[in-house]
Amino acid sequence: MAASMPSQTEAPPPLPPLHITKVAFGHTSVDLLAYRLKERGADGPLFLTTRYLPKRHEEIAGRGSLFWIIKHQLVARSPILSFGEAEGGRVAIHIDPAIRLVAARPKRAHQGWRYLEHADAPADLGGDGTGMAALPPALLGRLAELGLI
Repeated sequence: MAASMPSQTEAPPPLPPLHITKVAFGHTSVDLLAYRLKERGADGPLFLTTRYLPKRHEEIAGRGSLFWIIKHQLVARSPILSFGEAEGGRVAIHIDPAIRLVAARPKRAHQGWRYLEHADAPADLGGDGTGMAALPPALLGRLAELGLI
């Protein structure tokens, strides 16, 4: 008896999103970062610039996030919406202006951005039934900066 072959090949499962990390240079708190991102996003699309388009940009755009490093801790993330062109041949990283707090995790400072695999990314705060989402954002940010949550 001959084995039947599927008429169409099944698509492989989608890859998990890929993220990047970046130091929030000049920011001493999550509140300050959130304020400045909101302020910058008020005039139009919010984007950061970088010299080079990440080689793995297709795994990031619309799926991954930019994780912010403040005081050697990953403390928040901004979803990455897309990549585009910026002035002077640079690359624009379009991000959502609303940041999401994450469970603080130690991370060394570095220049530019670095890849962060999804399995290594810290979880968002407030979605685990602990009641963290009910705390004031300033308090959550401070606890995250101290590495207490």
